[in-house]
This record gives sequence, structure tokens and C-alpha cells, in this order.
Amino acid sequence: MHPNMKPTPIKAKFFTPGVFVLCLLALNGLVFLAGRFFFGLGSVTNLNDQYPWGLWIAVDVAAGVALAAGGFTTAALGHILHREDFHVILRPALLTAMLGYTFVAIGVFVDIGRWYFIWHPLIMWNGSSALFEVGICVMIYMTVLYIEFLPLVTERFIGKVNLPGALRFLNRPVDTLLRLLDRGLGKTMFVFIIAGVVLSTLHQSSLGTLMVIAGPKMHPLWQTPVLPLLFLLSAISVGFPMVIFESMLASRSFGLKLEMDVLSKLGSSVAPILGVYLAFKLGDMFIRETFLYLQELNTASVMWTVEVVLGVIVPLRMFLSRAVLRSPVLLFTASALVILGVALNRINNFVVAYTPPYEFGSYFPSIGELSVTIGFTSLLVLMYRAYVMIFPVISLPDSASAPKTKYAIRGGK
Repeated sequence: MHPNMKPTPIKAKFFTPGVFVLCLLALNGLVFLAGRFFFGLGSVTNLNDQYPWGLWIAVDVAAGVALAAGGFTTAALGHILHREDFHVILRPALLTAMLGYTFVAIGVFVDIGRWYFIWHPLIMWNGSSALFEVGICVMIYMTVLYIEFLPLVTERFIGKVNLPGALRFLNRPVDTLLRLLDRGLGKTMFVFIIAGVVLSTLHQSSLGTLMVIAGPKMHPLWQTPVLPLLFLLSAISVGFPMVIFESMLASRSFGLKLEMDVLSKLGSSVAPILGVYLAFKLGDMFIRETFLYLQELNTASVMWTVEVVLGVIVPLRMFLSRAVLRSPVLLFTASALVILGVALNRINNFVVAYTPPYEFGSYFPSIGELSVTIGFTSLLVLMYRAYVMIFPVISLPDSASAPKTKYAIRGGK
């Protein structure tokens, strides 16, 4: 990290006009969510026996897992490859991934019919199931993310524990516990960082495996034996753009100076990764000769074209331009297009490409489904805002930061 930068809690008003809007959207989503739990999926969704999954799986779960990939990509860059100049973005990326995976888990909990059986995979193992592998890896990786976040908690509260009233006698024991936890994590954190990277590659690819076994139920434009590889490559390609996108939004929201030197360097790494992803995607298409389906004018061909052109080719060309890398607006736009492309890819795979056998009618998300998804997104943003105001996540010039403590997170000094 730059010697003049130090992670510190942001000092700002929590409630702003934008925050009030997000609160209303979150509350609206929670109302529909209550209806789902009290009256069942059919009361708020357009799901049925033929279409057992829809928007919640495609966006809240599949797209959410991919967009949280910034956690393991930046961890690999900063900690495993030891790129010290990128340490300033590690904590925001970690927080985004932690909150993202938390809401992915909640999304699965909400979407399954018998939500009270969500604990079954923990004790009813099925090693031949792709979905089991995804579930176990997501649960373990989410736990790893919370462990990786613990040093921020110890750094924030060591020497500052001040419980009120009758709980005052716990101040010293809690502070001692925090110090022991900090020292222990300092010696073992590398294990969790490596485990997080490995676990991420496993479940990102296994989501693709889940759709491979759908077989002829999927449109040939997306159905391919290399779908697990494409899912993994697309998740890796969106990792850095998601970090750039989040960093710029946070800087704008709190009125902070953009770290353009760091973000530009990060952006320069996106084009090669996007290029590899595009090469595999187009190469697979030509090997299987599925480009013939693009001659038909229908929903599948239009959505595939939008996904690839707008979500891969256009941002790839933008990230190859030095002018784009130096411009905050253009860099933000290019990152947003990659995020849109990956989100469209997951929607296309799980909704557009999927055709149930003997179908009648079609599926389109209900107002309730849209409200819950928008509500979850709003709640995630609100929690991110709260976390960066409580914990030392975002790095600020050292003159504006709190006094240094002995127990700072490794890589965050």
C-alpha cells in the first residue's frame, strides 16, 4: 500500500436522500419476501412445476456468485502474487465479496421450496451431485471470507472496547480475546487466503456443470461441454471490473479522491483475461458450428449477440485503449459493460436458454421477484455503507486516518 495511505472508517452522515430511497426499495422487497415465506413461492413468483427457477437463481445466486469474484481475484493478485501496489483495493474487494456471498446464500434460502431443509447438504452428502459441490464450496468460502474479515474487526476495536453499564467488567477479557485472535490470524491467514482462491475456482466452474447436465433442455448457443470452463473464465474476467466499479461508486458516494493510478493498472489487466474468455467462447462456437443459430432472428440469437458484443467485445476494445484507462468515466463505463455481460450470461444460461420438456406458456419474473431482487441489492449497498463507516476498509491519506495501532491487518499497513 502507498505509505501515505491508511485504512480507516469513513466519517460521514449515514442517511442521505439516496440512502432513504435504498431503504424504501429494501423495505418493499422485504414485504414481498414475507409474503413468500408466509404464503409460499406461488404467491409472489411466476414459478411453477415447469419453471422451478427463474430470476432469483439467475441473478441473486448465479450472477451474484460471479460478481463477487473480485474477492478471490484480488486476493490472488495482492497476497499470492505479492503485488503491493494493489493492497489499497484488497479490503473493499473483500467486503464486496463477503456481502455478495452472504446474499447469494440468502438467495438460495429464499428460492428453494422447502427452505427449512437448507441444512440437509451439511449432513446428507452426495459426492456425485454438481449442486452439492456448489453448495458446500459456497458455504465454506463464505466462512473463509468472514475469517479474512476478522482482522479488520480486531484492528478496529483493540484498545477501544468500552462496553457500558453492567457489561463493563467484560472490557478487559474482550480486549484480550481480540489481541489473541489478531496474533493467531496473523500467523494463519495465508492458509485461508489460499483456500479461498481454490474454493472459488471450484464452485464458479461447477455452476456451469449444473447446466451441462440439463442437456437438450438448453439452447445450443449456450449448451456446451466446456461450460464449466466458460463460467470460470467469465467469473475471473469480471473480478477486476467489479472492483473498479465498486471503488468508483464508493469514492463518488463519500466524496473521496479516486485512486486512478491503481485502478488504471488494474484495468490494464482486464483486456487479456477478457480476450482469453472470448477466444474460448467463439472457438467453442465454431468447433460445434452453433453459429448457424445466429442466422435465426429470435430471443436466443438476440440475447447471445447482446451478451457477447455489448458485454465482451466492446469493453475488450475499450480496455485496450490508454485513453479509456486514464478516464474515470470511460473506465467506469467499460467495467459496467463487463458486469452487464456476465450478468446477462447467467440470465441467458439459467432462464433464456432453458426450455423445459413439454412446455406450455413461458416464464417472465413477477413484480414480487423483481422487488425482492432489487430489495436485496439495495440492502447490500446499505450494509456496505455501514461497514465502511464502522470498520477500516477504505484507505485514506494518513493525515485523515486514526492513530496507528500495533495490531494492524497484514497487507493493510
